[in-house]
Amino acid sequence: MQFTIFGENSREGTYILLIDLNAPVTVSFGKFQGGRAIRLEPGSYLYVGSALGSVKGRFPLASRLLRHASRSKSGLPHAIRENLLDYFMSMGYRPPAKKGTKKLHWHIDYLLDLPEAEIGHVFVYPGASRIEGQLALRLSSLPETSIVANRLGAQDAASGTHLFTTNDPAALLSRLKITLPG
Repeated sequence: MQFTIFGENSREGTYILLIDLNAPVTVSFGKFQGGRAIRLEPGSYLYVGSALGSVKGRFPLASRLLRHASRSKSGLPHAIRENLLDYFMSMGYRPPAKKGTKKLHWHIDYLLDLPEAEIGHVFVYPGASRIEGQLALRLSSLPETSIVANRLGAQDAASGTHLFTTNDPAALLSRLKITLPG
C-alpha cells in the first residue's frame, strides 16, 4: 500500500506527502519569494498539508489528495492516484462528473506538476483538528529532515515551512507513526 492512515476514516484531515525527485530541477513555486527559482536535488521530500472544513456531501481530503496526485495539461497522473481513488471510493467518495484542467495554485502544485517528481507515499491523519503546524514543527525537529526554504508551502501559517527534504526516508517512516505533540 502506498499510503498509511493513522486513526479512523474521516472526510477531512491532515497529510504528509513523501515525494521522490528523480533528477535535479529548478522550480519557481508560484509567487513565493517573488517567483525566484529554487534548485532541488534528487532525493526525497516531505510536504505537510491539510484539507479541513467538511461540508455535507463534500469530501475535502479525497478531493485535495487526488488533486495533488494529478498533473496539469496532458501530464500523466502520479502512480498513487488510482490507489487513492479506489480507497476514497470505498469510503463513499464519488468523483465529480466533469474533470477540468488542473490549475497550479498552491506552492506544492509547482513541484508535483513536474515529471521528475512522484508521490511515493501519503500519510493521512484523519479528523477535523488543525495539526498541520504541529506536524511541520515535528518534522523540522527530526535529524533526518531539513527545511527547503522558510515559509515554503506555509504562507497561511504564522511561521515555519511545510516542505522538507529527508536524507533517510526509511528511518523517517517509522518516526511518522508517532503520537503528535501537544
